[in-house]
Amino acid sequence: MDGKKAVISTQNLTKRYNGKIAVNALNLDIEEGEIFGLLGPNGAGKTTTILMLLGLTEPDEGKAWIDGHDCTRNPTEVKRIVGYLPDNVGFYGEMTGRENLRFTGQLNGMGKKEIEERIEILAGRVGLADALDKKAGAYSRGMRQRLGIADVLMKNPRVVILDEPTLGIDPEGIRELFALITELSKKEGRTVLISSHLLHQVQKICDRVGIFVEGSLLAAGSIDVLGEKVLENKEQVLELKTFPDDEGLEPLLEKLEGVQEIRREKSALTVRSMADVRGKLSKLLSDNGYAILHMRLRGGDLDDIYRLYFSKEGVV
Repeated sequence: MDGKKAVISTQNLTKRYNGKIAVNALNLDIEEGEIFGLLGPNGAGKTTTILMLLGLTEPDEGKAWIDGHDCTRNPTEVKRIVGYLPDNVGFYGEMTGRENLRFTGQLNGMGKKEIEERIEILAGRVGLADALDKKAGAYSRGMRQRLGIADVLMKNPRVVILDEPTLGIDPEGIRELFALITELSKKEGRTVLISSHLLHQVQKICDRVGIFVEGSLLAAGSIDVLGEKVLENKEQVLELKTFPDDEGLEPLLEKLEGVQEIRREKSALTVRSMADVRGKLSKLLSDNGYAILHMRLRGGDLDDIYRLYFSKEGVV
């Protein structure tokens, strides 16, 4: 957090079902304009958290606020500023995409002219302009998700909540969806909360992520910060490709303080150390006329972060 206003905030938010804790004392702040990924396996409590934020289910303990509105006491105010895409979005199949969006606009009290203008703009943004007058019942899963995004944006919400938004979408559709989500946040200043169990997809666009396991938030932060915790006090393995890749490269790297071993694996080198040597290594290579083509620190990606926090809780 860098001092911006927290638009979504929870305090000891707790929910039980039949005596079993679904969400356990959740304390979370999501700032204005941020893309936050709530990540965890199915059944972790992500959807229950979203339902409490929307005022669709009441917490047993604790509170939640969106833009200062109490989610339990003022759900109508919350719904005015939040657009929500559930994991299994549904539309009236006998109505066209245009008719479904028009209905949403009417439900939100929009004027006829505004509705028709918004429909045209949003259909273009989500890539449905050519399918807008086809019945929604004939849409593929990916097309329904696109229509769902347009539906969410009809009322021009300040906050967008997406529950498993990439399910059933092909890779190109996911790329386009993520480009749109990034635009909503970075260009338009909307706050976006994404719930997902698909790690690699979501980590590409999130400013921060929260690791959610069995109802508890185990860690929250940027991928880089959480990755540093994974690698703390562990041997670090750096993948490296340079130009040129000549006989002087390995002897040069061996002089670098902290380097323990250098191996050649296919077309790349692996540099092993007990500390992060990327900064010193980059300067050393630059000073000696080498250009870095590829440099990646193994072990700091989201899969490794997941494994670390899951193992702490005895999940794996």
